[in-house]
Amino acid sequence: MAFPRSALLCSAAAFVALSPLSQAMAQAAPQAPADETSRAMPPEIVVTAQFRSQKLQDTPLAITAMNGESLAARGQTNVAEVAAQTPNVTLAPQNQYLGPGIIAFIRGVGQSDPNFALEPGVGMYVDDVYLPTLTGSLLDLMDLDRVEVLRGPQGTLAGRNSLGGSIKLYGVKPKGDNSGSFEATYGSFHRIDLRGHFDLKLTDNLAMRVSGVSKNRDGYVKILDYARTHPGSTVPTMATGSDPVIGTLGGTSFTAGKVALRWTPDADIEVNLSADYTRERDEPGPGVLIYGNNIAQFAGSPVTKDPNRAWLYGTDGKPIPLDCRFVPSGRNSCDTLGGGYDKRYVAYSTFYDAARPDHQVPYKPLALNRHSNLDNYGFAGTIDWKLGDNLALKSITAYRRYTSDWSFAEAAPVLPSMLNQAQSNTQWSEEIRLTGKALDNTLDFVLGGFYFHAKGLFTGRIDLNYAGIDFLHGPDPTPATNKALFANASWKPFEAFTLTGGLRESWDHKEYGYARHNPDGTTIQPCTGYPFSVSQPPNCALAALNGLYKTFDASRLDWRVAADYRFSPAFMAYGQVSTGYRSGGVNPRPFYPSQVQDFRPETITAYEVGFKSDLFDRRLRFNVSAFYNDYKNIILTVLNCPNTAGFPATPCLQPKNVGSAHVKGIEVETTIRPMEHLTLDGSLSWLDFKYTTVDTANTGVKPNMVPPYTPEWKWNAGLSYDIPDVFKGSVVVRLDGSYQSHIYVDPTNVDAVVIPAATPSPLASQTATNRIDDYFLANARLTWKDGEDKWSLSAEVRNITNKYYFTSMTANFGPIGTSAGAPGLPRTWAVTVKRNF
Repeated sequence: MAFPRSALLCSAAAFVALSPLSQAMAQAAPQAPADETSRAMPPEIVVTAQFRSQKLQDTPLAITAMNGESLAARGQTNVAEVAAQTPNVTLAPQNQYLGPGIIAFIRGVGQSDPNFALEPGVGMYVDDVYLPTLTGSLLDLMDLDRVEVLRGPQGTLAGRNSLGGSIKLYGVKPKGDNSGSFEATYGSFHRIDLRGHFDLKLTDNLAMRVSGVSKNRDGYVKILDYARTHPGSTVPTMATGSDPVIGTLGGTSFTAGKVALRWTPDADIEVNLSADYTRERDEPGPGVLIYGNNIAQFAGSPVTKDPNRAWLYGTDGKPIPLDCRFVPSGRNSCDTLGGGYDKRYVAYSTFYDAARPDHQVPYKPLALNRHSNLDNYGFAGTIDWKLGDNLALKSITAYRRYTSDWSFAEAAPVLPSMLNQAQSNTQWSEEIRLTGKALDNTLDFVLGGFYFHAKGLFTGRIDLNYAGIDFLHGPDPTPATNKALFANASWKPFEAFTLTGGLRESWDHKEYGYARHNPDGTTIQPCTGYPFSVSQPPNCALAALNGLYKTFDASRLDWRVAADYRFSPAFMAYGQVSTGYRSGGVNPRPFYPSQVQDFRPETITAYEVGFKSDLFDRRLRFNVSAFYNDYKNIILTVLNCPNTAGFPATPCLQPKNVGSAHVKGIEVETTIRPMEHLTLDGSLSWLDFKYTTVDTANTGVKPNMVPPYTPEWKWNAGLSYDIPDVFKGSVVVRLDGSYQSHIYVDPTNVDAVVIPAATPSPLASQTATNRIDDYFLANARLTWKDGEDKWSLSAEVRNITNKYYFTSMTANFGPIGTSAGAPGLPRTWAVTVKRNF
């Protein structure tokens, strides 16, 4: 492999230019008084990315850290919003199809599918407890001490599934200072948020902290009854009255609480215990149809559709196709909707499959309740035991469980697919770390072990009219175990220079069981002819899947070598080579036996150089990192499978090793304090992803494509200005703007493809895409605080320019004939009152 000079050129040039400059400034510039220096930059954040406490600027990693105060200043309330100011990080809420969770990518590595068989490529942690799935990981920033976003593989310390990076949230520990706070927010779409905490001293060595949050907001996508809003249409009504608005999408009802105890029986032992619970009773995620093109009839033969088997019949008895009339806005719309509705936020979803039953599809009609629910709770215990002046032991024990249940329907009265899915996960984990110093305190070391066991269960009512199947998926058990031993050491041969090395050996075991039945629980009978003709048993194409069981075992050694040199108190440079992996597995969603296929673990070797600087008496912070990744056996989920064993190529939703790639990029972060009361901050990232090998024949992925949710460019800029002496307090003005270049939502990138209309229609063709265009979002927040820091009042506007954009998309225009976008919130406002005591 060629040395990655192009990726490292900019960082190396900046290193050469700035290292002598920083030394000159350190020697020539007078030291600022302590109080003046403290005003130059906010207090230094202490992180534990290397399993020991270090100042952010002393940590030789590409890491973004934010404390609770800085997150509150931006009005950010969930972890997905942190991505706005973090380079090369994409975090977004899951779309309606995949339920209550998060989409997470760092440096082109990640995952959007929450199924247990697919491991996330970005490790998520709360108080050092690993969260194994994307479901339940759209975390609220409740009573948070800090967030650490580590970019690049964390294979030696974080372990498996952190080859893109990791995101770590740390709550505030109990202090026993008898303090507390309460805040209330009201805003657009009847948003009502309540947050609070209290911290009590129970005894001289025992403190308790209780925190809670409640968030409620109405949906912002209106579900309209097509018949009520289009008089004269033959589409049957689903409304029970005259009101054409039959519901909304995107509404939230979220409640969470946490109790934490901190016990210090003596100076050498600290025990932290916590219990938390989260309850979500949300509406389905927002979704609007942007492409609809299907004849909407069940099969008559392998090459024809049967007009006597339509998915939906009109009031005149004729079949109704899925076409441009149900696309409310955009280039594929011929909708005539009036009434003053904002057509960009309209869906004609019914969550009702009105197909007529016959021998091959006897389980019709079907109605689903609109919902997206999650119950998530856990217990954790951390013991820190100081064994001596230079030796300490940490134990992290945790139990967590969640259950989730959500519904999905295409955003039209004509339904190609409709699903009700549920996941439950129970996990135990234990981690032991022995940390210490040796060699006259020149060596810092960590030795440890990790054990993790999870029991996952997936069930679903899978109604796929486009494929002519309607069945019970599961319950599919997915037990998984991971064991690991690790070691990490940092040695200072002389004061300014540090060498770091680490190893981690991991062992994975996974299982997957397949259960498939008819919706009434009966056994699926095998086919006697073409599986989807009216004479065949229902769901017969799936018969051979029931009872199959697969296992997966693998082991992996990851390593890291790094060096950093502090040229002056103001400037530190570093370089490292590290590895990481994501566990393989087996396809969890085969529709035919030929799709029960394994996929191998993916691996990465990452080369990185960078520097961290605090210049001009810490009034300018300027950090740069450049990286080059050798990324192999990339796991992505493809939507088309080769036609094998006589079965059609669709439906298909299959994880595969699509190929290998070289990935390079540059990341810049800065904070500037040019004058008293004024702070500027920003970041910039660029990423270049190039496949070196691809399996186009079996995946459809081509060499010029990129993974989902991977923008080439991202940047953000922020401004904070303090105005003192305002109504016996001070005012803080905060402005933020963030930009993301275009992304694709599927491995097979499609900018635009023109597809002829499936039936006669006002539009002769429609244009399909799985691309989300670039967008810029701007937010503003104004906060007044009294002089005693007891009261504060904030007003904010988010998405100031009222930009219309999508956070995600389900682009099934090929096999299904639909695409739906998940629009982000339009311009919103909110007012918050907070009382500290």
